[in-house]
Amino acid sequence: MTKHNEISPVEVEDFLNSWKDGVIAIGIAYQEGSDYREKARTFIATHYAFDIGDVLFKPTFANDVVFRNNFDDALSYFVSGDISEDSGFAIRPWEAIKASEVNFMLEDDLCAVMGVLDLKPLNFEKKTKIAFTFILVKDNGSLKIKIHHSSEIK
Repeated sequence: MTKHNEISPVEVEDFLNSWKDGVIAIGIAYQEGSDYREKARTFIATHYAFDIGDVLFKPTFANDVVFRNNFDDALSYFVSGDISEDSGFAIRPWEAIKASEVNFMLEDDLCAVMGVLDLKPLNFEKKTKIAFTFILVKDNGSLKIKIHHSSEIK
């Protein structure tokens, strides 16, 4: 029996928009010299479920350390930190992030969404294309990522 866990397609779309806007906002804060690390902390707390349990996170540009399964490692990935290969995904910065080919399913207590993200760097024309999969849970009325897997499409 499918019960949709009280998650609507509009909520999934709103979450994806919030995630994309959040990544761009971190980069803007970095460019403006404001507290981009705090903005990144808030972004991660808002969009990832580290505060309610385990999170599995395989970021796009991770090679030597493949997974970022705790808050501090996720922060390192987004804004650079303790993991030497992390140059700061969100502080590149990105001018625009567009989602396409988005598919999702709401089944039992599961919300899975996957698609393609086209990322346009600030002041650079060559875009990066990423395939992503998020498994989302609802916590106190907000969607959060429990599983994030992404990889570059070449």
